Amino acid sequence: MSLFTPQEPGSVLLVGAGPGDLGLLTVKGLRALETADVIVADRLGARSVIDQLETERGESLAAEIIDVGKTPGHHPVPQQRINEILVEQARAGRRVVRLKGGDPFVFGRGGEEVAHCHEAGVHVQVVPGVTSANSVPAVAGIPLTHRGLATAYTVITGHDQLTELGGGRDHTVVVLMGIGTLAHSAMILARGRRGGDCPVAIIEDGFGENQRVTIGTLNTIASQAARRAVRSPAIVVAGDVVTLSPYAAGAFAQAEASEPELTRNP
Repeated sequence: MSLFTPQEPGSVLLVGAGPGDLGLLTVKGLRALETADVIVADRLGARSVIDQLETERGESLAAEIIDVGKTPGHHPVPQQRINEILVEQARAGRRVVRLKGGDPFVFGRGGEEVAHCHEAGVHVQVVPGVTSANSVPAVAGIPLTHRGLATAYTVITGHDQLTELGGGRDHTVVVLMGIGTLAHSAMILARGRRGGDCPVAIIEDGFGENQRVTIGTLNTIASQAARRAVRSPAIVVAGDVVTLSPYAAGAFAQAEASEPELTRNP
C-alpha cells in the first residue's frame, strides 16, 4: 500500500501542521505540501513548517502560498472568506492544501471548512496533525495522564470565559489560547475540588526559539504570568501531572514565597 495517494486537481486537503516543528509533520502532510498548487496557510505552526521545509530543501515550494493567518484580536481574513478561498481555488482546478496549526479538528475550525466544501460540491479530506494540546506539555515533560496521578484530561479554549469545570487534580486541564483569560480561568478552577494549590504550568512558544516554562499554582499563576510578561502562543496545564515536569523542582515553594499575601486565598 502506498504511503501517499496523489491529490486530485480541484480538491482540498486540510492538513494539520502540528505545533510548528517540521519533524512532527506527518509524512502524508509533507507529501501534500510538496505536490500542492496552492497552500492556504495559518500563522501559528503552519508558517513555521513552511519556512523550515523551504530552508531544508534550499528552495521555495512550488505552490502559491496564500496567508490567512490570525493574531489575537486581529483576523485580517475572516473565516467565511477563508472558506470561500478554498472553494474558489478548487473550482479553478488546483490542488489546494489548507495548512492549519496543530490538528484541524482541535479548535481549528476544520469542521466548518469541511462543511463549506461539502456544501459547494468540492471534494475535501482531512490529514490529522499533532495537536499542541498534547505535544506542547510533552516538550515540558508533562504527561496529560499518569498512573496514580491523572486518569483523564480535558482540553478547553481560553477564548471563552470559563464558567465551570468539574473534577479534581487527577483530571488534567489543558487550556489553549488562554493567556488573556488566565486570571479568570485560574479563579474558577481553584473554586472546585482542585483548590488553589493545584499545580499549573504555562509553556510559551512550544518547540519555538522562545520556548519558556512557568510553574506555579492556581493561586499564583496569574500574577506570575504578569510579572514574567507571558505572551501567546502558550499552553496552560493544570493538575498534579505538572509535578512530573523537570521544571517543577523547587518551583512551587519559590512561587508561593514571591506571591504577595493579599493575592492568596484565606
